[in-house]
Amino acid sequence: MKLIRFLISREGFISVFCYSITAAFSFLSFAPLNLPFFVWFAPFGLFLIEKRNRGEWKKLIFHGLGFSILFYFISFHWIYHMTTVFGGFDWYLAVPIFIGSAILLNFKFPVYLLVFSFLAKRVGRFFPLIASFSILFAEFFTPQVFPWYFGNVVAENHILAQNAEYTSAYGLSAFLFFVSYYLFYLRKPKTFFRLLTNFLSKHKGFQKQFLFGGLGFVLVLVLFFGNGYYLFQKWSKVKPIAERDVLIVQPNAPLEFRDGRNPIEEIRNLMARIDSMTERELKENPVDLVVLPESGVPFFTTHDSDITRYSRIYWHQFESLMAIISLRHGTNLFYNELDADLNPDAPPGRVSRRDVRMYNSSVIMNPNGERRNSYQKVFLLIFGEYMPFDWMYALSGQTGQFAPGTNLNLIPYYEPRKTSSTQTKDLHFEDTVTMGPAAVREYYSKDRVEEKQIGSFLPLICYEVIISEFVRKFSGDPDFIVNVTNDKWYGNSVETYQHHTLGRLRAIEFRKWIVRSTNSGTSVFTDHLGRNIDNDFTPIETTAIIRKKVQVIPGEMTFYRLYGNLLSYLYMGIVGLAFFFYAKRNP
Repeated sequence: MKLIRFLISREGFISVFCYSITAAFSFLSFAPLNLPFFVWFAPFGLFLIEKRNRGEWKKLIFHGLGFSILFYFISFHWIYHMTTVFGGFDWYLAVPIFIGSAILLNFKFPVYLLVFSFLAKRVGRFFPLIASFSILFAEFFTPQVFPWYFGNVVAENHILAQNAEYTSAYGLSAFLFFVSYYLFYLRKPKTFFRLLTNFLSKHKGFQKQFLFGGLGFVLVLVLFFGNGYYLFQKWSKVKPIAERDVLIVQPNAPLEFRDGRNPIEEIRNLMARIDSMTERELKENPVDLVVLPESGVPFFTTHDSDITRYSRIYWHQFESLMAIISLRHGTNLFYNELDADLNPDAPPGRVSRRDVRMYNSSVIMNPNGERRNSYQKVFLLIFGEYMPFDWMYALSGQTGQFAPGTNLNLIPYYEPRKTSSTQTKDLHFEDTVTMGPAAVREYYSKDRVEEKQIGSFLPLICYEVIISEFVRKFSGDPDFIVNVTNDKWYGNSVETYQHHTLGRLRAIEFRKWIVRSTNSGTSVFTDHLGRNIDNDFTPIETTAIIRKKVQVIPGEMTFYRLYGNLLSYLYMGIVGLAFFFYAKRNP
């Protein structure tokens, strides 16, 4: 009842309005609408709530939770879809999960309000560094499963986005709140004219304050826009050392078969579809690499072992088709699969299902149709690939029980065959009924080429691409980044665009192209400046192919790859010390 009375009161109306301003303006600024003008005013709701409740800590916490829930409801409403479809929860469980995740994963809002209010109260005057320090602190030290930062929205500006090479999204968040707090302070014309009048009064104290504040504002703008422009020009002029012709196949594979469809028939139709799509595109125009998405062929593996056969995930027709595609066109093929091994702690003797570890894995097959290196997903997705507690698996039969991988190596790829196949009749999916993988390789044995590695790429599965701290853990210098994902779990929603935009900054941090391959859209190529090539996105929930020449940018360890978030930590440390000494001098 107290909540209802609050919501219908004048104070409640103003509060909800402030929540809505921040949530709506952030949504309008972000993908797929991309209206960056609104981002500079999105923090106004936070500023106003803090100003009206400065020092009232309990109220600030509740207001922060209000921001969290409404922000999630407007910008990340597809999370509910994820819990019902991906997690398999009924609505009465999905709703509290949605609200709980909104609060937990956006706890940066109450933290921001508390830190900002504490510092503003101690300083007692307009000081824009407070706003930027507080958001940086809140984004660093609160839980993030889907790391959405205000800096990701700022990065829709291609010039400002280049600063991510040094600061990632964090620095752009600090920049946004610094600028936005200035705009908030000057939102009323009479405030600006009062400052100008004080300056013209020739009062030295007012003049000094006006000049110091104005010059600081201009200096920060020049720093970020100037450095962004310099980096944009610098990297625009870099000449690639090679180009790789890459084909993305978007097969629109089914998620599940709870709607009564025949699984065998659907999977066979899917395999035939992938076969025909690749042949149609590559028969006259071969490529260096073909990329299939996450769950492009779900439920199976090409890894033939005792454990995968015991788990009934190895299917010889799947391996045969992958070999046919790579051999028929003499190309590298990167595809997603399940994989399994035995838990090393399993007791000797009879193997049980509890002793088997399952992996979300991606594999490279060379132009000779041979399975080579694989990568097991390390950063697993909660409520989809694992549950935080064992008892929760009983609530959702859809959630997988995957183990995280441990290998962070790059995936090598090989020189493709430069001649057409010598076979007068090529193999197709229907031939896999009678021909196993060994027979397929024997059929194309005259077309074998010497295995010669010509490069490597950095493999990422699904949401791994949005975790900047995780991606920089990979060793070596990749030619480009490949992100395979299955966004079909979220239906025809904005999620797939938001997912890509959150990961797009990795291209700038690494100065490498990104090949994004999705099961049902949107697939796209992004260059080392963070630009989507030709703005060419595949449509959602349909089959499609997209092909581009990916530039290999000369290897260079960027500042972010070398030092990570060092600049952000230094900034927080220096500003924190400045506040500490200021507070001591002005108790």
